[in-house]
Amino acid sequence: MQNRFIHLSALALGIAGVLALGSAHATGFQLRENSVKNLGRANTGTAVASDDASVVLNNPAAMVNLQKATFQGDATSIDLTAHFHGGGNADAGTPLQNPLTGGDGGDPGSPKAVPAVAFVMPVADNFRLGASISAPFGLKTEYDANWVGRYNAINSDVKVVDLTVSAAWAITPQFSVGLGAIYQHSKVTLSNAIDFGSALCVGSGNPLNCLNPAFPYHPQRNDGTVVVKGNANDWGWVAGAQWRVTDSFVLGYSHHSKISHTLRGDADFTLPASVAAAFAARGITAYNDGAVYAPLTTPSIDTLSAEWTINPAWRLYADYQRTGWHSLQQVAIFRASGAPLGPAEPFNWRNTSYFGVGAEWDVSPAFTLRAGVAHDQTPTRDTTRDARLPDNNRQLYSIGATWHASDAFSIDAAFQRINIKTPTVNIMTSSGSSLVGKFDGHANLFGLSAQYRF
Repeated sequence: MQNRFIHLSALALGIAGVLALGSAHATGFQLRENSVKNLGRANTGTAVASDDASVVLNNPAAMVNLQKATFQGDATSIDLTAHFHGGGNADAGTPLQNPLTGGDGGDPGSPKAVPAVAFVMPVADNFRLGASISAPFGLKTEYDANWVGRYNAINSDVKVVDLTVSAAWAITPQFSVGLGAIYQHSKVTLSNAIDFGSALCVGSGNPLNCLNPAFPYHPQRNDGTVVVKGNANDWGWVAGAQWRVTDSFVLGYSHHSKISHTLRGDADFTLPASVAAAFAARGITAYNDGAVYAPLTTPSIDTLSAEWTINPAWRLYADYQRTGWHSLQQVAIFRASGAPLGPAEPFNWRNTSYFGVGAEWDVSPAFTLRAGVAHDQTPTRDTTRDARLPDNNRQLYSIGATWHASDAFSIDAAFQRINIKTPTVNIMTSSGSSLVGKFDGHANLFGLSAQYRF
C-alpha cells in the first residue's frame, strides 16, 4: 500500500509536465518573443537582423550590423484560448465505474506579458558588446479548481529569465563571430488535486469498499491538494557566426547550449482531516510536507537564418530552428534525503524543427511593413501526452510594422495568430484514474517595442 501512495504523488509533482501545459506561443515551453520585429516576420531573420538589438541573445555575431549604440525594449502579450472536451473514470484498472466529476476547466489562459530589453554598444569599428534580459521559456495557466482534470493540473506558473552578456568581432567585412554567457534563473509553481478517497478505498484491499456507503472514503469525496514550488540558477552560453555571402545575401547561425538545473523547493500537501488521521495511524509519510528537488535541463537551440535583399525596399527572410527536446526523456522527483518521490515519469520528448519565411517592405522612409508564416513541430508523443502536456503542431501567421519617428527613435508593433492542431489525451492520472479527451485552442500575440539609437 505504501508503494501505491508514493506512486500517486509522482505525476502530481511532475516538474517538466507543468512547463509545457498551455504553452501556445511555441511548442514545448519555449518562448521566442524577445523581439517584436521578429514576431512580425513569424520569427524569421532572427540570426541576421540588421537593426534589432535582440541579436545579443539570438546571434551575438550579428551585433556588428548595428552601427550605433542601441537600446531596445519589447513586450509581447500572449493570450491563450483553450478548452477541454472529455472525461474519464476514477479507479481505472478496477471493475468500478466512477465517472470523473467537474467541468471543462474554463479557459486556462489569460493575457500574459513577456518583456525583453537589450543594449548593444560599438566599442571599435569591428567589435561590439551587448547585454539583454529575456524570457526564453515559461508559461502561466490556471484551470478551475473543480474541473474534471484537477488531478493532473490546476495552477501552473513557470518563469525562466536569462541575463545574457555577449561580444562580437567582425573578422572581415563579410564574416563575424560572437560569443555570450547566459545566467539563467528558473522558478516553478504548480498545483493539482489528489483523490485520496480512491486511494484509500481501492488500497484497502477490497475495491468494493468504494461502493459501500458505510466506508468512510469514496472516490472524489476526499480530495486534497498539493502545491510545489522550486527555483534554480545556472549558467549556459551562446555562440554564433554571420557570413555576408554577397551584398544582397546574408547567412547567420547560432547555438544556445542546454542548461542543466536542479530545482529546489518545497512540497506542501493539504489533506482532509480524516485522511490525515488514517495516514498517521498507518505510518504513511508519503504526503508529509518537506523539501524536494528535481533535475531539469532546458534544451539546446540551433538556428539558421537567411536574408535576401531583393532591392532597397524589399527583403525576404527564412529561418530553420532545431530545439533539442530530447533532454526531457523523464522526470524524477526526490526528497531532500535523496529518496525518490515515486517512480520516474516518462516523457520521451523528441527534437523539433521550426520552419518560417517572412518579408519586409519599406513603404516610405518613415514606415516598414512585414509579414510571415511558419510551422512549429511538437516534441510530445501520442503515447505519453497528458493533461499537463496538451501540445501539438501549430501554424503561425504574422504581420507587423515599424514607424521610424526619427533617425534615432522608432516604434514597432506586431500581431501573430497561432492555430494549434487538436491534441488528444488518453492517460492514467496521478490519482489512478483515467482521463480521455481532446483540447482545442489557439493563441493571439500582440507585440509593441521601442528602439533608441545614439
